[in-house]
Amino acid sequence: MEMFIVAALAGVVVGVLSGLLGIGGGVVMVPLFRLVFGLDPIAATATSLFTIIPTSLSGMAKHARNKTCVIRVGVICGLAGAVLSPIGVLAAAASPSWMVMGAAALVIAYSAYTMFKKALAASKAKAEGAAGASASSKSASGGKGQAADMDASDVRFALKPAFVAKVAAIGILAGFLSGYVGVGGGFIMVPLFMAMLGVPMRLASGTSLLAVCILAIPGAVEQGILGNIDYLVGIATAAGSMPGAVLGASLVKRVPERALRFAFAAFLLVVAVVLTVNELGLIG
Repeated sequence: MEMFIVAALAGVVVGVLSGLLGIGGGVVMVPLFRLVFGLDPIAATATSLFTIIPTSLSGMAKHARNKTCVIRVGVICGLAGAVLSPIGVLAAAASPSWMVMGAAALVIAYSAYTMFKKALAASKAKAEGAAGASASSKSASGGKGQAADMDASDVRFALKPAFVAKVAAIGILAGFLSGYVGVGGGFIMVPLFMAMLGVPMRLASGTSLLAVCILAIPGAVEQGILGNIDYLVGIATAAGSMPGAVLGASLVKRVPERALRFAFAAFLLVVAVVLTVNELGLIG
């Protein structure tokens, strides 16, 4: 019973981060399951992948109601990722545990680096052109520039072949990593949505969760067939993460864009360091 309560409380934190930042929560759950619950690497990644589905589904539903996700992008990305997710699971099963955790730490650290760069660039651009941008925005749109930026049906997201190819490529990469290291792939999709597709951070979070809902399913089913999932830990964590994800998604519109980027980057960096230190045997 005590374990269930601890997992549920941890799940609330995971869920808030998931809904707010557009991640499935695997980058928190994999280290959590390893450090707190003592699961072996394969069980930790498998249980994480299982728990990601209800967590991301809850956050995505709230984002959809708030119109903070680009549905067409999320669906295409998720379907592309679903093809590679089972392959990632097979690759993980054939890899030594240190390689799986090392890969997780590397991709998380890289994502943190790219997000920090974007956050710093956004801060510099805003500082240099704040006055002129404010004046032109008010005169051109009556102060509704932010609302336009938030429009999920923006013409930039039209399904042209080149655009669809980029979306599919992001999904393929995220899908493989999802199966391999037991994460939803949001930590890589959110930065790539922003860099390659021009999706604002607020829309990228919800769009990523939609893709995660789809691409995590085949990998989770495969992990279940292989008998790698600790269902008790997964269900207990999901009991907290589902309402947490709804809360996190509700907070997206209230948090400034730059603050979201910095929070996402800092969060990823801490997780990468903790995961690396643990696998080196320096803690735990």
